[in-house]
Amino acid sequence: MGLKYLKNVVTLSFDENKCTGCGMCVKVCPHGVFDLAKSKLTVKQKDSCMECGACALNCPAEALGVKAGVGCALAYIMGWISKSEPNCGCGKGCS
Repeated sequence: MGLKYLKNVVTLSFDENKCTGCGMCVKVCPHGVFDLAKSKLTVKQKDSCMECGACALNCPAEALGVKAGVGCALAYIMGWISKSEPNCGCGKGCS
């Protein structure tokens, strides 16, 4: 079972008219929010989005948008609890 965050509050947006079906978002998303079948993208688990922004940063068609940062806050909290370095998975580094 994947991680879930607060229901129906994620800022993730997807414009299917801009999407080229390249699959970059599928590759970079740490929580498997997206699915790609026959070059058609679907948002399959929107509430699993931690808002790291990796999908939007790597989308060449600018079909995805997200207000990044909320996921990084979770990374800090989890790092503090586990006494490890914060890691939200966006590749930008949280420290």
